[in-house]
Amino acid sequence: MKTTSLSLPSAAVALLAAAVLAVTTVAQAPQPAAGGPPPSPPQGRTAPAPTNLKVLPKTLTGDQVHEIMERWEGALGAHCNTCHTADPNKAGPNGRPQLNFADDSKQEKATARLMFTMTEELNKNYVSKIPIKAEAPAPAVSCGTCHRGHLEPEPFVAPAEDRSRPPQGPPPAGAMPPPPQ
Repeated sequence: MKTTSLSLPSAAVALLAAAVLAVTTVAQAPQPAAGGPPPSPPQGRTAPAPTNLKVLPKTLTGDQVHEIMERWEGALGAHCNTCHTADPNKAGPNGRPQLNFADDSKQEKATARLMFTMTEELNKNYVSKIPIKAEAPAPAVSCGTCHRGHLEPEPFVAPAEDRSRPPQGPPPAGAMPPPPQ
């Protein structure tokens, strides 16, 4: 057999493998959504210092606030522009208006502040008082506790009770109303 007859199929296979690799790499790269949030700052760049913190500690850096906002975005299934307005007088590198993070004109921003205050209060005044086992992580209420990736939390529907099994022990004290007299 000639060596040229082996190298042609090998070259075709190598070319096909390179094409598949290139396509899958591009497909997996995060693509900015049309009208979505601006991309995160590149590594080594810092987020600007916050200027209008009302419920978050004023000692936080821009990077710390950015990190908190990214967690809230994921928990709410939202984007930056859900709470923050675009500044038509300030274009970003992509030509689209930059967001004005200090502006308080959107109701969603006021709601986010109220909800943050609520979760902090729940964790401090209620959840922290629940006795837990030493090896268990401390429970905490967060945006994701209720929202689970949706801007509007979906209503909870309790599963139907399995009546084929007998109850496991007596109900906790105070769980049942007293019998009628």
